[in-house]
Amino acid sequence: MGCVINNIIYTFLEILMIESAALTVTGMKCGGCENNVKTKLMGLDGVKAVIASSKDKTVKVDFDPGKTDLNVISQAITEVGYTVVDDK
Repeated sequence: MGCVINNIIYTFLEILMIESAALTVTGMKCGGCENNVKTKLMGLDGVKAVIASSKDKTVKVDFDPGKTDLNVISQAITEVGYTVVDDK
């Protein structure tokens, strides 16, 4: 029973550490493009979830900031041929 409780607590703490970001990404034209981005990002250590939308020109990503950061994520998107727009 103690192991189960420890696993639940660990999972809960892990969820609290997850950050979310929405990036503007140009160059995606179709579902295949969305899948290219998703596959690349899900291969990064620390990325937990990705939703890419060619229609909205967005990539939403949940990640563990202790394992990766937005610079690494942006670079990965660039590596598969798309442009991350700096919205600042």
